[in-house]
Amino acid sequence: MSSVEQNATAIARVAGNVPRSQRFTNGVRRWWPYYVMLAPGLLFFLIWHYFPIWEAKMAFEQVRIIPPNLWVGLKHFQTLFASPVFYQVLANTLIISTLKILFVFPVPIIVALLLNEVRSGRLRKFVQSAIYLPHFLSWVVIAGIFIAILSPSDGAVNQITGFFGAKPTAFMTDGNSSRWVLVFSEIWRSAGWDSLLYLAAIIGIDQSLYEAAELDGANRWQKVWHVTIPGIVPTIATLFILNMGMFLSADLNQVINFLNDVNRGQIDILDTYVYRIGLRTGEYSLATAAGLFKAVFGMILILSAHFVSKRLTGKGVW
Repeated sequence: MSSVEQNATAIARVAGNVPRSQRFTNGVRRWWPYYVMLAPGLLFFLIWHYFPIWEAKMAFEQVRIIPPNLWVGLKHFQTLFASPVFYQVLANTLIISTLKILFVFPVPIIVALLLNEVRSGRLRKFVQSAIYLPHFLSWVVIAGIFIAILSPSDGAVNQITGFFGAKPTAFMTDGNSSRWVLVFSEIWRSAGWDSLLYLAAIIGIDQSLYEAAELDGANRWQKVWHVTIPGIVPTIATLFILNMGMFLSADLNQVINFLNDVNRGQIDILDTYVYRIGLRTGEYSLATAAGLFKAVFGMILILSAHFVSKRLTGKGVW
């Protein structure tokens, strides 16, 4: 046994003789600055993600001004599933989320691959700064920009298409266009920022693989296809699974800023429905039932995507 292994064994033996409570106390004393830095994040998740889990029981209760609430079982779910409006917003959510998975999810991967091939450092920094900037804009600002650009009277897009003889299109009220506005605005806002994760994964690829591919006569495209893409498959699989968990969300902040009375039938989603019946009409139990349905559906999608990814790529969330 080497000296390093002997030292490790001795340390483990000594640590094993120390009571668990004492080890915990010693760890807190040693690492307390890191625990302090971690505390705000933990509080955020406790307050906004874990404490509300207990209140999910409201989906099975009739809320009263004076507690206690009355237990009504599955009554609110029956009301929810009997409503034609619920099926309309569910269909809109599925359509919009599917479009985003198909057209938004691959874009950051492509952007990261393209940025990795840029050899000029100045050009790469300029492009990165330009495409990261929209991420820091709120959806209120982005919606205002897109509504102005797509205006049928004086919007830049209709002016350009009008130059070639096309008739003006009311993109924000046209049923065939409003969903695509959500897709393209999401790409513009998130593609640059989301590509950071893939760039980090690309940087972590062993450079000797590129050298070996170059010695075998591979060109740049072949190195991307046979080295870079396989190297970031675990990252792609993990992010895809996490995106499936948010499949029924479809981004409330985005939709609520693009929503109007005309396009409501096309882009009214489950989250806006919950917001409307919960905060506007005060049907808290019904809104909680809809939210719980979305959470359970998301969990099923995460588990399904995890096992499918495990079977196909050998990679998953755990």
